[in-house]
Amino acid sequence: MKKIVLSGALLLGAYMSFAQTAALKAKVAQKAQSLESKVVTWRRDFHQNPELSNREFKTSEKVAAHLRSLGIEVQTGVAKTGVVGILKGGKPGPVIALRADMDALPVKERVDIPFASKAMGEYNGQPVSVMHACGHDSHVAILMGTAEILASMKSELKGTVKFIFQPAEEGAPEGEEGGAGLMVKEGVLENPKVDAIFGLHISAQAPVGTIRYRPKGTMAASDWFKIKLKGKQAHGATPWQGIDPIVTASQIVMGLQTIVSRNAPLTESAAVVTVGQINAGVRSNIIPEELNMNGTIRTLDTQVQDMIHARMKQVATNIAESAGAIAEVSITKMCPVTFNDPSLTEKMVPTLEAVAGKENVFLTSAATGAEDFAFYQEKVPGLFFFLGGAPKGKKESETASHHTPDFYIDEGGFVLGMKAMTNLTLDYMEMNAGKAVNATGK
Repeated sequence: MKKIVLSGALLLGAYMSFAQTAALKAKVAQKAQSLESKVVTWRRDFHQNPELSNREFKTSEKVAAHLRSLGIEVQTGVAKTGVVGILKGGKPGPVIALRADMDALPVKERVDIPFASKAMGEYNGQPVSVMHACGHDSHVAILMGTAEILASMKSELKGTVKFIFQPAEEGAPEGEEGGAGLMVKEGVLENPKVDAIFGLHISAQAPVGTIRYRPKGTMAASDWFKIKLKGKQAHGATPWQGIDPIVTASQIVMGLQTIVSRNAPLTESAAVVTVGQINAGVRSNIIPEELNMNGTIRTLDTQVQDMIHARMKQVATNIAESAGAIAEVSITKMCPVTFNDPSLTEKMVPTLEAVAGKENVFLTSAATGAEDFAFYQEKVPGLFFFLGGAPKGKKESETASHHTPDFYIDEGGFVLGMKAMTNLTLDYMEMNAGKAVNATGK
């Protein structure tokens, strides 16, 4: 009899917990809908007033002011211009981080909208037009709305939420640190220690109302390489008297492409090697002494990454040697693979399906673009997903890609974005209820 009574008590407790969670989720849906116009207004303000990496001063001020108005503890100046908000729930539980990136790009907008950017800035010493050509303005506005929803239910939250508004996702200016790597270095995942992190990216190629995700490698590691070739200068009319670094570089470019096509296991993991710059010479009739080429490497697997790095050095130096030239190869790791923790992803996909409808949640292919959300995922389990924002009536092939002057997104997906981020938080808390942060806050 005692055993039956205990089971009944457990069932009653589970039922009450389920009922409370269901009530919270109904509140989330209602609150997200009511915030839509406010979030759209925020997004348009950020779009019209974009700021470049590590220069997000006004954006940060607006974010911090909003978080303070909600009674959220605010830290500013994190990784130069970053803002971190800490919302401690009324009940013990895990610490969840939610992240949005804030920076714009040196791109001149061509989209004909009332809130188009006319802003100017300075990029690596050059005056440039500035535009939110990747959707970071949307990410900031959605997370501000999410913060307002979660703050309205503070006493009912079973844990703590960290809102991370990050600068410089697109990369810090030359000579500066920045982005997620610097935020991690400055302790954004500590005090209190984060248990899991969630982030989204709006997509101009995915229909509004949809969510796309992928377990494990989702976006590629990004590395930059430089190859300096040293030849021997000569008159263009007598090339046999010199060592031509331009001809040698041409052979190296072709040789680099064979690394991916002949050495990388492409059926298991995609890879890209792209030469983006070649600089040499001052006159059409002079064979130069030196040539510099720069490019990028994209990989979704660390073993493939290491192999490509080693082969690039081998191919470039050996081709140069065969021509009598010298090649100096340097490779800089910029951003690791955006890696969705398989266990976390499996547990949280039902949440995404619940808020968007199972028919609107898709498993996507890996992307060779990079995302510095990866730096957080190196330290704690993380899930990064894509929110549909394609203009109505447009096919994927007809929409302007990210990082272009014609980039445009439909704002109709913002409510879903808020619901997804909020419900991921609530469900993760429910799965890990009672996990208290220790007295030191670590």
